[in-house]
Amino acid sequence: MALLNAQPMGFYAPAQIIRDAREHGVAVHPADVNESAWDCTLEAGAVRLGFRMIDGFRADWAATLRGQKFADFRALSTAGLPRPLLEHLAEADALRSLNLDRRTALWRIAGLDAAPPPPLLAGQVKRHATPELPLMSQGEHVIADYRTTGLSLRAHPCALLREKLAAAKILPCWQATQQKNGRTVRLAGIVTVRQRPGTAKGTVFITIEDETGIANIIVWPGLVQKFRNQIINASLLIVQGQLQRSEDDVTHVVASQLVDRSHWLAGLDAPTARGDELPKPPVRRPPGHPRQERVVRKSRDFH
Repeated sequence: MALLNAQPMGFYAPAQIIRDAREHGVAVHPADVNESAWDCTLEAGAVRLGFRMIDGFRADWAATLRGQKFADFRALSTAGLPRPLLEHLAEADALRSLNLDRRTALWRIAGLDAAPPPPLLAGQVKRHATPELPLMSQGEHVIADYRTTGLSLRAHPCALLREKLAAAKILPCWQATQQKNGRTVRLAGIVTVRQRPGTAKGTVFITIEDETGIANIIVWPGLVQKFRNQIINASLLIVQGQLQRSEDDVTHVVASQLVDRSHWLAGLDAPTARGDELPKPPVRRPPGHPRQERVVRKSRDFH
């Protein structure tokens, strides 16, 4: 919990810290409007994620919410809270204690009047008919989780892609790093760290993560220029290379081939067939061309 509240720091992203905690039996609960504080907290032996984990959420918003409890959406929407605060909570799926999933919450918030009501109507909510919105698939939820918090408590993106990865003869990170020393392996994962230390004479070190663990990749200087685009831009990276295990059991994969498969991540949040039949609520997106939008947060890069 302390490591999460001290972010950003070190080489380990929150997703890796939380995955390790859960593997050691620690329960982790998502951020929630009625349960969370700004920092991550302990809650009946479990970790409750704080509002600080939501991308773009402000500490002063968390202070505004401190001590308040909301019984339903009406109570939340008439509390005089800033509209962007509500949108951030909805996009992060942090309104579950109000029995609102992220899609329904976004729809309800989109229906709120932007301007404050006249004095005689203060405290009244303009009612909008909410259509029967299609349920979001697990893939849609996972990608939305990563976009808003940089992690998902539901599943790892690579777990949802495992069938496709297996068809391409790509091993999970854990299995790949258990192979014999010197063996050629193919593995894939989300890029979490890129390092190009000045003392390494041009060598690039990359850490990738899937649902089974992490793998450390070495790209020698002779290949850095050839795979420059993949090194710089990939969110989901396929690596082929030789496994190297030192005498003290430190394992690396020396890359010979790098392939960017980030577009596979974007495919996870493709709308369901039923989802195409109904309009969707507006979702906040960062500026820029849609193809430049990151499905997962940028890796931690060190030089």
